[in-house]
Amino acid sequence: MSENSPRHIYCVTKNGTNPAYEGARVGVRRVAEDAGFVVTSVFPQKPDDPVEQAELVEQAILQKPDVVLLAPAHPGALDPQITKLQELNIPVISFVSRSKALAPECFVTSDNYALAYEITNYLLDHLGGKGRLIIIEGNPNSETSAPRTVGFEDAIAANPNAQIVARGIGNYQRIDAFEEMTKILATNPEFDGVLVANDFMALGVIEALENVGHKVPVVSVNAMPDAIEALKNGSLLATAAFDAMKIACASAQAAIRIVRDQPVPAEISLPVSIVTVDNCDEYDRSYEERALPTWESAIGANNNA
Repeated sequence: MSENSPRHIYCVTKNGTNPAYEGARVGVRRVAEDAGFVVTSVFPQKPDDPVEQAELVEQAILQKPDVVLLAPAHPGALDPQITKLQELNIPVISFVSRSKALAPECFVTSDNYALAYEITNYLLDHLGGKGRLIIIEGNPNSETSAPRTVGFEDAIAANPNAQIVARGIGNYQRIDAFEEMTKILATNPEFDGVLVANDFMALGVIEALENVGHKVPVVSVNAMPDAIEALKNGSLLATAAFDAMKIACASAQAAIRIVRDQPVPAEISLPVSIVTVDNCDEYDRSYEERALPTWESAIGANNNA
């Protein structure tokens, strides 16, 4: 690469099916373009396939970008590739999920436990402090899934008038969640609401409920554009803003700072917020139209980076 060539960010996400990751790719591109960087964005054609994702990271190694942005689909499957990147002194910024064994230069996320706990409390408040609830969990391999499940469970356990009556695993995919919810509905449980670990699955859950004419409040996590539409039409009660676009924007900003020899923190956790039809204005637009967050808003006032 010549001295005049633009700096190169290589971004590897988990899949091309979940619109939240499309938002992540849009955010990375917009931040990079504003800084004069070029971006290569890739994802496995089979959603969340760690083998295909490893092959994509191998391609990144061959291209020798300035920095790699990585959302691993598995906590350990990409460790050989991450080790190669580190040996080549190519920085790795992880977002949403990361390797359990190999620390990235920076990890960008939000508090998955707190998001799930708070959205559960919002649903229970809506139900008058009591309820029989169904939980649809995410992908077991994802770092985000277990803390969201525990957040749901702990919030329910803290309320003596709430209980879990059924649960399923939707793998963070709409069709999987639709199928899980359809199976649950076939058992005819009595329930008052559904907790879903991401918006994409929530759309599948809502479709399954509509198929049988069953109307109960549904809450989820992400605040992606389709979820905002669901808030506005009343099929979704609320979503917690695990905003993949903002998370990816902060990741790209961290990557640019590292390339420019500027400091970044080891971890950035974006704040928890509950999004409803009453406060969704900033999210009620496409990812191309959403405002880009500043670096200062990402790292917070108490961070020195």
